[in-house]
Amino acid sequence: MRIGILGGTGPAGSALGARLASVGYDVIIGSRTKERATEVCDALKAKWPNLTLSVNGGDNDEASACDVVVLATPWDSAATTAKAHIDLLRGKVIISMANALVRVGPEFQPLLPPRGSVAAHVQAAVPECRVVAAFHHLPATELGHLGDPIDSDVLICSDNVEARTIVMDITAHIPGCRPLDAGELSNATAIEAFTAVLLQLNVRYKTRVAPKLTGITKDPRAKAL
Repeated sequence: MRIGILGGTGPAGSALGARLASVGYDVIIGSRTKERATEVCDALKAKWPNLTLSVNGGDNDEASACDVVVLATPWDSAATTAKAHIDLLRGKVIISMANALVRVGPEFQPLLPPRGSVAAHVQAAVPECRVVAAFHHLPATELGHLGDPIDSDVLICSDNVEARTIVMDITAHIPGCRPLDAGELSNATAIEAFTAVLLQLNVRYKTRVAPKLTGITKDPRAKAL
């Protein structure tokens, strides 16, 4: 499976791309210019010389041509970016990982995008695609530490059950991550907004937190893998 990352040169997108490449996926980091994306990929390979990372740079069209595409752009350009590449994205699984947040003084506050969440806004902009909300709560720094597992649950929601299953399977391949089926895309509103709480905890306790839910005794990774 080839996974493309639109706007993948930022910290979260490049870290996710490296992590997915480290577990065997072919990844295309996309950017407005191929040169910038190639620079980022070269830096990732140089950082992890002992790993054979199948991660290569391309423009956003090349990333959009992949089997599954991640939107790693800023939240306020996610929908417009997807719509601009609809000819290549039509019918595909699109992963929305953006959170609409603003910092007001020392506090992080969630914003309310059109349709209630970034993921729902993207789905409305590209109804021909199957949008899945996922990866919102994974700390970018830990995501980029390829030698270490990530001890985190990943809440995944979509109106398309097959798309949700595909993303759960991808997530299950990331060491330490447990994919949880969080239902339909309407739940993305709460998932995205909760990121403000996690960031506030990071500031308050000078750490990087990731969510772990108790009470689920059946490990969804067994089925996903």
